[in-house]
Amino acid sequence: MTPGFSFRIEKIDPGCRARRSVLHTPHGAIELPAFMPVGTQATVKGLEIDQVRATGTQIVLANTYHLALRPGPEVVRDLGGLHRFMGWDGPILTDSGGFQLVSLAQRTKVTEQAAVFQSHIDGRTIELSPERAIEIQADLGSDIAMVLDHVVPLPSPADVVRDATERTIRWAQRCRRSARGDGQALFAIVQGGLDGDLRARCAEELAKMPFDGYAVGGLSVGETPEEMVRTLDLTVPAMPTDRPRYLMGVGRPEDLLEAIRRGIDMFDCVLPTRNGRNAMAFTKEGRMNLRNHKYERDDRPIDDGCPCVACRRSRAYLRHLFMAKEMLGPVLLSIHNITYYQRLLTDARTAITEGRFEKFSNDKIGAWRDMGRHSEAIGVDS
Repeated sequence: MTPGFSFRIEKIDPGCRARRSVLHTPHGAIELPAFMPVGTQATVKGLEIDQVRATGTQIVLANTYHLALRPGPEVVRDLGGLHRFMGWDGPILTDSGGFQLVSLAQRTKVTEQAAVFQSHIDGRTIELSPERAIEIQADLGSDIAMVLDHVVPLPSPADVVRDATERTIRWAQRCRRSARGDGQALFAIVQGGLDGDLRARCAEELAKMPFDGYAVGGLSVGETPEEMVRTLDLTVPAMPTDRPRYLMGVGRPEDLLEAIRRGIDMFDCVLPTRNGRNAMAFTKEGRMNLRNHKYERDDRPIDDGCPCVACRRSRAYLRHLFMAKEMLGPVLLSIHNITYYQRLLTDARTAITEGRFEKFSNDKIGAWRDMGRHSEAIGVDS
């Protein structure tokens, strides 16, 4: 691996492929499996960095495309890099901007040379080539940089998926050649849509290069949960076993556990903070919509046993904040949801260490499904 980085598998669960491991970086060790809150523009939306740290978060994610637009990578570089700029002393991973090929598809044209964006801020043209994506991430100074990949929505025609996958392989090689190798790890991204053979070929070609870690990209872009799980079943066995494996942009709690079961180590998703801003809490009782009238006089915390600051207040108070449109509501619920995710991953790591992840996962997912059916039966929000 890149100097300053090391990866060690400590335990593989005997009942499945779940792995307990440690990734060492220049800004600290990451206990895996791990969840990365999304700080697209060098901020986890609505939260001060000490609040993020208090959730148990070990590593955060920022975005190359958005930071290239503002304030610009040179500004971040000249101010001491992303860690100093945002006040975070732990590891940072930067996404290369490949997902924006889907999220900003109406403003994007892809050629073999680069992705050309029309800025959603001021309309100016931005060319993001594999080389430029690596240069920007080097200026940002993240611990882990991602290659630029070609992401397409699902479903897409087979020839479109194949063309994007082959381009992803070629772009990964260009990214690797451009990497400075000065203390920044580089992860490749496996594409291939829902085609298992194409996924396996992409993984095998990328493994030949090689990289410091490997991600599964191009999911959570329109496929069903069942299709996602089936794709992981076909993809993960083709990925190197001696490097971290990262599932990009997938974030329902049940999806995390299904992916861990199949050997995935790292995750990111906007779901906990986006849901938090919309009054939806993740709890051991299932999802809870705090705008629901039944919480108007509910004096209990969101989740018994949760140590977060939001759980020092009542459900009734939190509901009041949302109904009154007070900004504190989204802040507190975002803190709670990230804490929930970090506690879930901590429990998953413990279960792997103790050789009982399969039961842990089955019990959790089964309980969530039962609570979901109960909520539908009685006609209330969970």
